[in-house]
Amino acid sequence: MRVSLLSALSAGAIASLFAFSAAADSVRIGLISEITGPNAEAGSYTLNGAKLAVDAINQKGGILGKQIELVIEDNQSTNPGTVLAFSKLGGNKDIPAIIGPIRSTQIQAASPSIQKAGIPTMIGGTDPSLTHVNNPWVFRCRPNDMFSSRVISDFGVTKLKLRKWAIVHSTDAFGSGGQKALVDALKALGVEPVLIQGYTNNSQDFTPVVLAIKKSGADVIGTYMTNSQDLGIFAKQLRQLGVTATWVGSPSIVTDTAMKLAGESLHGTYGIADFNPDANAEARIFATAYRAKYNLEPDVYSSWAYDALNVIATAMNTAKSTKPDDIRKAILGLKNWKGVEGNYTFDENGDGLRGYNIVKNEGGKVKFVEHINVDK
Repeated sequence: MRVSLLSALSAGAIASLFAFSAAADSVRIGLISEITGPNAEAGSYTLNGAKLAVDAINQKGGILGKQIELVIEDNQSTNPGTVLAFSKLGGNKDIPAIIGPIRSTQIQAASPSIQKAGIPTMIGGTDPSLTHVNNPWVFRCRPNDMFSSRVISDFGVTKLKLRKWAIVHSTDAFGSGGQKALVDALKALGVEPVLIQGYTNNSQDFTPVVLAIKKSGADVIGTYMTNSQDLGIFAKQLRQLGVTATWVGSPSIVTDTAMKLAGESLHGTYGIADFNPDANAEARIFATAYRAKYNLEPDVYSSWAYDALNVIATAMNTAKSTKPDDIRKAILGLKNWKGVEGNYTFDENGDGLRGYNIVKNEGGKVKFVEHINVDK
């Protein structure tokens, strides 16, 4: 009995020693993604992008000579799940940086936890307010909606010559922020929307929204739709009810999930995209590697996570440190750093990008039209 107990203790001690040794020999980066829940497909793409970055960085020697280890937490596609995931990762002293979710509403819910943890956190949410709440630990690896709204409005009004706008938006933080920014951007061009229509995420019937658009006489629709599934349903019902207005949407309009769900209903539509495989050399290299590894088309869910992990690795290697404050200073010191989504220069608020690509859905293929940079 005594020998058995000693053997068990020895085995436990050996396991603990091994775990400590493994942690000491790697740099652990936290990742919060939608592994389960209604946005699980998008979450899997985020995971793909992060893992592809880990493979590439580790092949080049990792961070400070150590291999990267991802520590993944599932937020279950919910705000409470995101807060819980941040609490778990933020309380772990072995994790010097975190890649958070892409959903603005989830980041908004977790912002106090991020600030309390004091760990550099890369985010994909585009609600402008997320980096303007005096939280020095948040860094955005996508352009925010102050820029997206200006690109959408300028392209629709100036290039397409369309002035009767219907705006459709989710009522969450992302959709509401985008709607407000788009209204302001259109007003700056002398255009007053003929319709502003909100909806709740995970809606199954958009008939009232579509009928309101039809009645308004709009010749162009601008959308800020959070979930790709909602956009796919909306697109089908829009065309089924005979609405043929030109459509210029936020990045969800060209996600792989939305395009698979909507099919021909999205043909001929325009979108803005922070990522497009043909936008720059880095994007082309990433897209080739992503297709080879996963046999899927890369989209924003995977591209932003790929950039986020590379920004973290670059900052740590530049600072020669894994201390959170050193990483933070190194991120703010990045100037014209080339990523797959564009060239990053982080401002004092933590925003790294201010450009978008105009793209068009031509027969189910996303075609690059032009890249537009927006001044402050």
